[in-house]
Amino acid sequence: MDVWHLASEAGFIIYTCVVVVAVLVLIFRFVPKYGQRYMVIYIGICSLTGSLTVMGVKAVGIALKLTFEGKNQFKYYQTWLFTVFVIIFCLLQLNYLNKALDTFNTAVVSPVYYVMFTTLTILASMIMFKDWDHQTATQIITELCGFVTILSGTFLLHKTKDMGNSQSTNAILLPKNKDIESKATNENSKEIIEV
Repeated sequence: MDVWHLASEAGFIIYTCVVVVAVLVLIFRFVPKYGQRYMVIYIGICSLTGSLTVMGVKAVGIALKLTFEGKNQFKYYQTWLFTVFVIIFCLLQLNYLNKALDTFNTAVVSPVYYVMFTTLTILASMIMFKDWDHQTATQIITELCGFVTILSGTFLLHKTKDMGNSQSTNAILLPKNKDIESKATNENSKEIIEV
């Protein structure tokens, strides 16, 4: 299985280990303390596992294609290993993406998730498939410019879609502190009375 050979190279194994450790640290260390305040924690879990999910889905897809062509790939343990990893990572993504969407505004979660997921998937693909080994510097720069353009467009679309509203979109990200608001209101009313 060619994909197994690519997945078992040192670079991708290191990337996979770093992702798994980062996800476990986020789940067990940061989610209980900071998950309700910082959406990057939930989105980070989704994006990191998503980058490995895409690689696993590609492997399972190739295995299915070869199996349908008459070369049964499900007799190899590697195919089952990829299948199990895809299922586990999909369930993790669904769980933490739902938590992010339940806790934070969808208009904020969507672009952040898109950017992180896309960036990490491209990174994982670069490491596993070595996509840029046979490209010229001009081709690589062109692809990077296209990537930055897409990310910038996504950011601008989500940032400017509510520009006509009177409410600030930043208020969605920051929890309100009633003590600070009441002090500010009391100070403003004192100033008005003193004037």
